[in-house]
Amino acid sequence: MAAPASAPADSRSRPAVRDVVFVDGVRTPFGKAGSKGQYAQTRADDMVVKVIRELLRRHPELPAERIDEVAIAATTQIGDQGLTIGRTAALLAGLPKSVPGFAIDRMCAGAMTAVTTVSSGIAFGAYDVVIAGGVEHMGNHPMGEGVDPNPRFVSDKLVDPSALVMGSTAENLHDRYPSLTKERTDAYAALSQQRYDEAHRTGKIAPDLVPVSTRSDEGWGLATTDEPPRPGTTVEDLAGLKTPFRPHGRVTPGNAAGLNDGATGALLADAETAAELGLPVGMRMVGYAFAGVEPEVMGVGPVPSTEKALQRAGLSIDDIGLFEINEAFAVQVLAFLEHFGIADDDPRVNPWGGAIACGHPLASSGVRLMTQLSRHFEQHPEVRYGITTMCIGIGMGGTVIWENPNYNAGGGQ
Repeated sequence: MAAPASAPADSRSRPAVRDVVFVDGVRTPFGKAGSKGQYAQTRADDMVVKVIRELLRRHPELPAERIDEVAIAATTQIGDQGLTIGRTAALLAGLPKSVPGFAIDRMCAGAMTAVTTVSSGIAFGAYDVVIAGGVEHMGNHPMGEGVDPNPRFVSDKLVDPSALVMGSTAENLHDRYPSLTKERTDAYAALSQQRYDEAHRTGKIAPDLVPVSTRSDEGWGLATTDEPPRPGTTVEDLAGLKTPFRPHGRVTPGNAAGLNDGATGALLADAETAAELGLPVGMRMVGYAFAGVEPEVMGVGPVPSTEKALQRAGLSIDDIGLFEINEAFAVQVLAFLEHFGIADDDPRVNPWGGAIACGHPLASSGVRLMTQLSRHFEQHPEVRYGITTMCIGIGMGGTVIWENPNYNAGGGQ
């Protein structure tokens, strides 16, 4: 038999898989989308620039030339959040021209996918230090702007027409799981507002935020706090709100995230490089998974993605001591909690509230979840593992499992 054209590569030349660590994360305050929102006349790329510069300001021990990649997500990649925004934002932020960048899209999980993508590169040895994040200016670019869905999706009955309207998919979840009542979603939404308000008043939110200069017809301003929260919201306040996605429906502006503007960013590195440079370690990546579900009930996506991630990591849901779940809709969070037998008001879940309170600028939200989880880890050395998870439009879910570097084996979970 003829010899093979080329000999197999020597296995000793293959890089060992390296540990990936989350160094730090920051975000802009989140704003309300629209002409009256605080970012109405502020560019999306300028928000990303602010985040990148803040990460470098907070970590002077990191030489800018050591950054190997900038991955920035946006759901609507046109206008001021188009033009390969990872590269253009890196240039605008003053990073060396030798630092490359790219744009990425997985709808709401854009920043999450930016993190998992570059983390895979770190683990393989392609990168040592990266910046990953996301931005969405829903005031400038409403979700779906400029898209042209193939008519076969509906004509060939590949999906129900409701699959293309996220609020309608949330109503479908209510239909599929009758135990997820409007009363439960309103109660969860009120709790999210209460928890966020408590975290804000006790100074837990502010350290994650970078102030942003804003423009308006009145002149210049400074965004320093999240705009969407409604402190003092009660279940009674929520009960009478209109249901825009279905007459006499159950999804309202009060038990769903709003339309928002904002940007996030994170530093990630391999563990040895972090130690070499003296970078802090907020948490270590254990594993991740994405999964597809029926687009008509996209909100259930975090269930199979979490099951897949846990199975691949050799863990169970009982090993998880903290959960950061994106609150696109309250019913979607409750579907996850009910599946895994977790109480609606479990204190391990979104301890500082979530997107129903602070906002959900689509592609940016994944890094907000990660940044908050790393802060929780600092305060909870008894917890070893936590997850960040979210539903994704067109029928997907994403989950990342993280390990607490502060874990005290004698402290419990």
